[in-house]
Amino acid sequence: MESPSIAQRFALSALAAFAVVFVAGCGGGEQPQETADAAVDTDAAVAEQAQAAEGDGSDIATVDDESLEVVEESAAEPEDTGEEAIVLARADTPAATIDFKYDEGTHYTRLVPTQPTVGGADKVEVVEVFWYGCPHCLTLEPYLARWEESKPAAVRFVRMPAMWNEVLRKHAQLFYTEQALVRSGVISDPAAFRAAVFSAYHAQGNRLLTDAAIQAHFERFGVGEDEFNKAWNSFEVAQQMRKAADLTRRYGVSAVPAVVVNGKFRTGGQQAGGYDELIEVIDELVVRESAR
Repeated sequence: MESPSIAQRFALSALAAFAVVFVAGCGGGEQPQETADAAVDTDAAVAEQAQAAEGDGSDIATVDDESLEVVEESAAEPEDTGEEAIVLARADTPAATIDFKYDEGTHYTRLVPTQPTVGGADKVEVVEVFWYGCPHCLTLEPYLARWEESKPAAVRFVRMPAMWNEVLRKHAQLFYTEQALVRSGVISDPAAFRAAVFSAYHAQGNRLLTDAAIQAHFERFGVGEDEFNKAWNSFEVAQQMRKAADLTRRYGVSAVPAVVVNGKFRTGGQQAGGYDELIEVIDELVVRESAR
């Protein structure tokens, strides 16, 4: 038999190569698919209200399991301060080499996946989730006030009201109405206003359950009826309440006071071991995030 020509040999080689590719593509089997990190299920947490005991670092919880609007991570609004973004300073010592005192899983919980923050990524954000009617939130106030005065400039502190039932939603509306009036210059001393709300609830027995009672409280700080109604019924306040409801759910908060650092770590007085320890845990988590 005659030897194949060069053209024939080339055709045979191409046919063989095609056969190899065809077999490899059809008979290689499926590749293992990578699994995504499991998200923490925050929708099933329902806690009973704890007994009111001030100063012991325990927490109080009431959860009303209602469906809440989901806000995408990209919807986290950057803080508009009119200043240039502050770049976080790197720690002098890498975080991996620092001898941290507090442990994940014991003194704080990691949120998986990391959740959105209230403001932008220009600062490490510390959020306190609170309720005006919670005695432990009242006890924690001076601890957080001292910490806020000395916190690093690259840290943003945000208060966010819990939103589990109608009473808490009413008090959240109070809080965001006050915030709107502070931004517009109508209320000049937010710390005094906040202290007066706590005092009204816990010392004077005024539960601030009606619009009229809340308006009367605002009048004590020079807020007129029209100014109050405009802020109380504003789109801005409604939007802030929706965001708080969504983030409280995302953070898995079922007890107050709770603290969330950078959308990544959640802790509280009971978990940390007390309020002094809670402040130390917050500081350690801020260092961890600043050194990333």
